[in-house]
Amino acid sequence: MSVFSGMSRPMKAAGVALIGVAIIAAVIGGISALSGGGSNEAGPSGTTTPPGTSTGAQPPSGSTPTTTPPASTSTNPTSPTPPPPTSPTPGRPTSGQPGQPGDQQAGNKWVTVRVFNNSTIKGLADRAAEDFRGSGWTINEVSNYSQGTIPTTTAFYRPGTDEEAAAKQLAQEFGIKAEPRFPGIESASPGVIVIVTKEYESGHKGS
Repeated sequence: MSVFSGMSRPMKAAGVALIGVAIIAAVIGGISALSGGGSNEAGPSGTTTPPGTSTGAQPPSGSTPTTTPPASTSTNPTSPTPPPPTSPTPGRPTSGQPGQPGDQQAGNKWVTVRVFNNSTIKGLADRAAEDFRGSGWTINEVSNYSQGTIPTTTAFYRPGTDEEAAAKQLAQEFGIKAEPRFPGIESASPGVIVIVTKEYESGHKGS
């Protein structure tokens, strides 16, 4: 006996329609279940992201992250290089330092001295030369001067040269005069020229 027996025609039609709708819904549901297991997960902005792939930013292939080294914390300053020592001028002694007695006086005695006798006293120039040597002066000539008469024993020098300081020092030590060279000897060889007169003997007896 059919399930529709005893029903009116309109009711039979409605029942058939409901059964058809149910069958169609069941079929659609089965198809959706079968196709849903193989779909991919959608990424941001509708993009499809393959399974197992992170969406985070990755560094370029082969690149190495740059690490900034910490600033040096050394507090040791670089020691300055000391200047090289200054070599003294060959043939000339180094002048003494302040506070060292005698060194400053010896500073000008490297200048050579020539001694000339302008008196009638024989050997006076030799005697004066020995006095000068005893004080540390270098005597390179002892002779006579007969080109004129010199008023008093004098150490002559060329102005603006080392002879000037040397002649003044020598004059101070031995109580004689120091003056620039006069025309008769201005072109003579370098060095202090001491012309000794007769008063040197009386002033330096026993010296």
